[in-house]
Amino acid sequence: MNPHDIHNQTCTAHVHPDEWVNPTPTGRYNLVVIGGGTAGLISAAGAAGLGAKVALIERHLLGGDCLNVGCVPSKALIRASRALYDVRNSSEFGVQSAAHLGFDFGAAMERMRRIRSEISYHDSARRYRDELGVDVFLGQGSFSGRDSIEVAGTTLRFKKAAVCTGARAAAPAIPGLDEAGYLTNETIFSLTELPPRLAVIGAGPIGCELAQTFSRFGSRVSLIEQGAHILDREDSDAGTILQGVFVQEGINLQLGVKIVAVEIRGRDKILHLERDGTHILVAVDAILVGVGRAPNLEGLGLEKAGITFDLAGVTVNDHLQTSNPNVYAAGDVCFLIKFTHTADAMARILIANALFLGRQKRSALTIPWCTYTDPEIAHVGMYERDARAKGIEVTTLTVPLSNIDRALLDGETEGFARVHLKKGTGRILGATLVARHAGEMINEFSLAITNGLEISAIGKTIHPYPTQAEVMKRLADAYNRTRLTPLVKGLLGRWLKWQRR
Repeated sequence: MNPHDIHNQTCTAHVHPDEWVNPTPTGRYNLVVIGGGTAGLISAAGAAGLGAKVALIERHLLGGDCLNVGCVPSKALIRASRALYDVRNSSEFGVQSAAHLGFDFGAAMERMRRIRSEISYHDSARRYRDELGVDVFLGQGSFSGRDSIEVAGTTLRFKKAAVCTGARAAAPAIPGLDEAGYLTNETIFSLTELPPRLAVIGAGPIGCELAQTFSRFGSRVSLIEQGAHILDREDSDAGTILQGVFVQEGINLQLGVKIVAVEIRGRDKILHLERDGTHILVAVDAILVGVGRAPNLEGLGLEKAGITFDLAGVTVNDHLQTSNPNVYAAGDVCFLIKFTHTADAMARILIANALFLGRQKRSALTIPWCTYTDPEIAHVGMYERDARAKGIEVTTLTVPLSNIDRALLDGETEGFARVHLKKGTGRILGATLVARHAGEMINEFSLAITNGLEISAIGKTIHPYPTQAEVMKRLADAYNRTRLTPLVKGLLGRWLKWQRR
């Protein structure tokens, strides 16, 4: 981990201690887990807590991407960028001279490293060995047979095994990109100086989050995307709102372009773009690539265990079982929806199915997600297009945040809440939230969908006033108004008229 300061030294001592001595295995393990990211850690800790004899193998850093180069460091920087943005844009609240405040990029990065080192203990080798009773092996794990794995010259025999090796940043094949050099999520959090000009390739969640963060820090950011819109998999209205915010904040959006080549001119890195036959040059000091992730399959010896895989990752059935019935997989290595909370949920399915004859299904999961821009975009369930593709008729209800008192008071009216209902019913098919704290607010919809609760259940729930989450109750009120048909309204009117006699 770079830089080699006290925080990174502490973190490394937790997640890959130099002096670590692998244990000597005795007998067969109930479960051997390859990969110490979220899926692997949850699988190992959960199984051991239920009494299983467990081995956990990690070749690099325990904690995986989430702790080391993903969720934890990125959200620390996003929080710093929000703090800076809020102060600089606080004149409407009576704060004076806010626009001229300084910013120390090094201090923000140091805070991130400090907090990451504090969190890292929870994923540490010593905790898993001493507190959880897991045999922790550091080194490359590789299948040597259908029921055995080798690591650091030692053979581990297993009853069941779990492949939880995760994924890594992928880079597009652009002429000159390798020669020019580029950052990914695996290297950008090692920066100690703010790039004056930054190109971000890819307007998906990672690209959008870091583009806005570094722009707010003071980098002149160019966000480059082949598609015509940012976050093109999200609700189009949600993407449009965020796109407008990016323009307002000064991010140079280069959408609908092809990156032809990258070259070095002196100290500049020049990106050659094309849009509708027009050649565009973008000069920057650093390039961040955020265009997707590739599964970590190298060195696992999957063929020796009879495990089927392809470019998308390890092939599993709905119960997370591979082509070797004694081997399961969970997390980014086998699933297209690559989130930490998804890996956590899959690990719990893996434990039940691998060790306790469970028949839990991955397809039964209700998976919410959130892009942590400002405003955030959170979603759960189906989009309207998904429902229509399945032949389901939809009623869509939308309430803008500008209708919510707390959003007005907070000065955070950019966004909306939207719910998709099966037409003629209160059944929730999906929901999208665009709000500063959408990731915190989406859980109410996730709970409802998971437990088969209709929108009326939210309407019956008292929400504190004033809160931005009140927007969900407003959606329920909007649904109730759709039930007040002219016939129903006429009958109610006649009833009330009769009562006045």
